[in-house]
Amino acid sequence: MKRREFIKGSAIVGASLAMPDLLNAASGMIKPAAERKVHQVLNTQKTLVGTLPIMRAFAGDNQDYVSPYVLFDEFGPISLAAKNKPLRVDAHPHAGIIPTTYFLSGSGHHKDSLNYDFQIAKGDFMVFSSGRGAIHMEETGQQLYDDGGIYHGFQIWLNMPAKYKFTEPTTHVHKVEKMGLIETKGYSVKIILGELSGSKSNVELLSPAFYYHVTLKADNKLEIPTDPTHNAFVYLVKGQLELEGRKELKENQAALYERGESIINLYSKDGAEFLVLGGKPLNEPVYSYGPFVMNTEEEIKRCIKDYNSGKMGDPAMVNR
Repeated sequence: MKRREFIKGSAIVGASLAMPDLLNAASGMIKPAAERKVHQVLNTQKTLVGTLPIMRAFAGDNQDYVSPYVLFDEFGPISLAAKNKPLRVDAHPHAGIIPTTYFLSGSGHHKDSLNYDFQIAKGDFMVFSSGRGAIHMEETGQQLYDDGGIYHGFQIWLNMPAKYKFTEPTTHVHKVEKMGLIETKGYSVKIILGELSGSKSNVELLSPAFYYHVTLKADNKLEIPTDPTHNAFVYLVKGQLELEGRKELKENQAALYERGESIINLYSKDGAEFLVLGGKPLNEPVYSYGPFVMNTEEEIKRCIKDYNSGKMGDPAMVNR
């Protein structure tokens, strides 16, 4: 595929709004004094990226409530037989953003124009800081090819503050040892980014953000404190969640919260697995064109020119 053809075919499109359902059954929550209110609930939309089936919660929109994040995709879950052709997204560029990849199950293969070539396993967290621009290829990994299994995880983009947009790109895979963990009888929280209740991730950030993977057992509640000036949202992977105001969050929906209060109050009658993310809003203009996310139209034009001239790398080499 020619560079220019790829750019013309690129777009990021968000998901649709949902009316939050109200629960009729008895509630297990006790309302805290500083409870965050739900602003709105988003439905995901199914689509394909390359040959990967994904569910997209947002992409470039809702920045007042999701920044510093800018795109949220769940890939899978999908069952793959051993020795089948890998699911794949051919070589493509990014600039101005940090695509992150996190596996709930299965494995992935990342290769890029920076000479990184990684196998990514369950529980790993990959950070592709694209800066001024680089090219990568993504596909299902060697473990899935050898043994088969379930392919399931998330690609979530962190926006880069303006002063870092044209820094040198780099790639890292972080193992579980760099992340925090809280375990109780009622819930567990893996702290992929940020800090919670004294447990901290050692993954470095360009701006304050948090990313928690939570498992909440049946008939348990959880209060998550946040900075009232920061954005926060919850995405339900599996199960059932009760939010503030007796609102129900369904699987593959995202609840965006208003700022101004601290506590995210959650309860599950039957048990739930979900992500909680957010951070300090960047409060900067967002200009996006497919895989490029910048602050001005002129910067987008510079990215397109750099890509077409080969400054971000050679897609043919990355696809090999």
